Amino acid sequence: MSDSVSAESTPRYKRIVLKLSGEVLRGDGIDPIDPTVLSRICGQVKEIHELGVEVCVVIGGGNIFRGLQGASRGVDRTTGDYMGMLATVINGLAIMDCLEKMGVDTRVQTAIPMDQVAEPFILRRAVRHLEKGRVVIFVAGTGNPYFSTDTSAALRANEIGAEIIFKATKVDGVYDKDPNKHDDAVRYETITFIDALRQRLSVMDSAAFSLCLDNNLPILVFDLSDPHAIRSAVNGEKIGTLVHG
Repeated sequence: MSDSVSAESTPRYKRIVLKLSGEVLRGDGIDPIDPTVLSRICGQVKEIHELGVEVCVVIGGGNIFRGLQGASRGVDRTTGDYMGMLATVINGLAIMDCLEKMGVDTRVQTAIPMDQVAEPFILRRAVRHLEKGRVVIFVAGTGNPYFSTDTSAALRANEIGAEIIFKATKVDGVYDKDPNKHDDAVRYETITFIDALRQRLSVMDSAAFSLCLDNNLPILVFDLSDPHAIRSAVNGEKIGTLVHG
């Protein structure tokens, strides 16, 4: 499909939550945030924003600090989780800055109050931003320790009435076993929540998965390395693995 044809197609989804792990910002180098990778991701967000899609981004902080890693080094788990939440704020501000420089109006909302850095998370304000054509970036997770940014993505998606969660990763979908360890691993095009639970497939953590299951909110897991992956997902093309009710 050519770029011109794809750009004119009607998006399948009107409002989405894009879940990004912090690690995707690192790229292949040692810098926590690779400017080339950041620009490429933001370019994909801009691309779907220009199609009229209402976009929320939930970003992790694993490229800077992860609470569980801190706990393994002797850092108190609660303290480590708060450190990880602050790392997501750094990543969110980097994405905001990059999008704004591309001409995309953006707002950052944080679950931990920090008025000089970002807006507090207020549901009605977030929805209003979306209706006005702004990209909204949710940072600081849920504001609570022991909850991942996967859970934050599921919670925010349900709160704002998103139609789907796009989980953009470095893997091209959900497999029946680890494709890095097993050459015969099979990728699913679609799978139900119940089957994913039965097979104990790693889609999201259990709290996030339960939120999506209970509210019948589909999750699309796909590889972000394709320069138009997010656009393909928004247009309903066959990409990655769709986990559904």
